[in-house]
Amino acid sequence: MTAKKEFWALLAMFILPIALGTLFFYAKPNYFSQSTVNYGELVRPVIATDEDGIEIEGDASLQGIWTIVYVSNRCENACEKAVADMTTIRTLMNDDMRRIQRMIIIEDSSTPTKKDESLIKARLNSEKLKESLAKYTENAIYLIDPIGNIMLYYEPKNIDIRLVIKDLKRLFKYSRIG
Repeated sequence: MTAKKEFWALLAMFILPIALGTLFFYAKPNYFSQSTVNYGELVRPVIATDEDGIEIEGDASLQGIWTIVYVSNRCENACEKAVADMTTIRTLMNDDMRRIQRMIIIEDSSTPTKKDESLIKARLNSEKLKESLAKYTENAIYLIDPIGNIMLYYEPKNIDIRLVIKDLKRLFKYSRIG
């Protein structure tokens, strides 16, 4: 009799966790995707950029470095504030500031009034990329990973620099590239 009890106990130890996990997964499918620790909004699905999609002035590249990008149709007051915020974010990253570059993508030929040599200027060439970015608010700030994927999105009007820095520090802690 004890052999049967041991068999059923052993069988329950292996099957019960699988059954409960499956039940939990199907009963609450959004449980794991609703709670994230990031403050920016994740871009889902990730928008992949290619070399033809973004025309970059100069010899800069999106490969191998994290990029904070401001995207807009024209550079006005919101653009000036976003560029200043991106500069502040990069400066406050201290030792990790070398892992970040700043970029501005403006559709017309306008530029920020304050001259900044380290600010990379670019244009969108790909209609597919323009359509993907059109799903988000105009004048948005995005984070591009070192592989070239647009992964995080921030509302520039309500941006809290401290929270962006927390996101970046967490990403840099676990990232081995860039």
